[in-house]
Amino acid sequence: MSNATTKELHITMPDTSVWAVPVSIIATNRAEYYAKEFGGDVAKSLAEDTIPLFNSDDFEIEDWAANNMNWSDVQHAARCVEPGEVGFDEGWANGDKSVVDADE
Repeated sequence: MSNATTKELHITMPDTSVWAVPVSIIATNRAEYYAKEFGGDVAKSLAEDTIPLFNSDDFEIEDWAANNMNWSDVQHAARCVEPGEVGFDEGWANGDKSVVDADE
C-alpha cells in the first residue's frame, strides 16, 4: 500500500485545467487542526490519525480539502498538469457583450 502523503490530489477547474496539489499539504492542514487532541503535537496527529485515515480511503483526502481548506491554502504548492481550454465559439455566441467607443 502506498502512503497517501506521496500522492497528489488532482482538481479539474472550471476552465477544464487540471491542477495537482500534494496530499502532504492537505494532510498537514488536517494534522494541525487535530493536534489539540494529541497534546498539540502535529507530528503525532499526522502519524497516528491523519495518515492512517488518508491511507484508508482517498475520499477522506478529497473531503478534507473541499470542506476545510481554500484554494489560497494550497495555491503555493499547486501545479498545472493539464492546461484548460477556452471555448471561444461559446463565448462569441453566449458571452457578455457591450458596445463601447473604440480608442483612437
